[in-house]
Amino acid sequence: MVGASLQKCLFPVAGLGTRFLPATKDIPKEMLPLLDRPIIHYGVDEAVTSGCRDIVFVTGRSKRSIEDYFDRSLELEHLLERRGQKEVRDDLVRISEMANFAYVRQSEPLGLGHAVLCGEPCVNDSYFGLILPDDVILAEKPVLGQLAEVHAALGGSVLALEKVPWEETSRYGIIEGSECADGIFRISNLVEKPASGEAPSRYAIIGRYLLSPTVFRHLRSAKAGVGGEIQLTDALRELLAEEPVFGLLYKGERLDCGTKKGWLKATVTMALRDPELKDFVMDIVRKEGSDGEGD
Repeated sequence: MVGASLQKCLFPVAGLGTRFLPATKDIPKEMLPLLDRPIIHYGVDEAVTSGCRDIVFVTGRSKRSIEDYFDRSLELEHLLERRGQKEVRDDLVRISEMANFAYVRQSEPLGLGHAVLCGEPCVNDSYFGLILPDDVILAEKPVLGQLAEVHAALGGSVLALEKVPWEETSRYGIIEGSECADGIFRISNLVEKPASGEAPSRYAIIGRYLLSPTVFRHLRSAKAGVGGEIQLTDALRELLAEEPVFGLLYKGERLDCGTKKGWLKATVTMALRDPELKDFVMDIVRKEGSDGEGD
């Protein structure tokens, strides 16, 4: 329904995080810290700020700490209260009160499309948000909220887009379409990780989606695609034949925390924007730079 409020958001978090081994042997990559909170917290905060009250995590083995993080920790709360750290205690309680949290298990790593399909029982035939937490996006207005505004005006599913260099198009799902308003595209085709020189455009789908529940029907009938996995892009291509799908060039800055270099860059970027940490970080950089001059 055009204009329907966005209530639910899925978070696929079942990945093994092999790029961060051995750290992620026991710690989910989504729980790696980005300053004073784990990466996953930023995505949940975006969903909640965009109006979502129901957060669904599609998890796998060794992801228990995500559940614990968004749950109450009564023993820790009591300890902080006894120590007079009531403000810290209240901050922890607020984490568990951000939204209603639910968890479903993806038993096999069969791709993003399969992870989304695992969340179907929690969506109840309504439009829903989908956030890939590796992408932390700094924006004046949350990106999922930006997608919701397009949906309210035009209906259909809405995907967040970013213009990437031609040489990077093979890393993303790429759209083909026509611009129907400033920064908004009516999508006519999607290609998952096109081979070099075969991308239909430079507009890449990044980790924010507002999707019609009709996509689940196409995911159920989808066959393994690129990488032997069930690709969400393939199901969206089928959805195009039935319903409109739009793309929005979102306003914001994306920090890719899915690789070690990206996570380190995100950490430094966030620290340099923190008034209490900026000078400290710059002092370290200057000191390390001067120490290496004589090598």
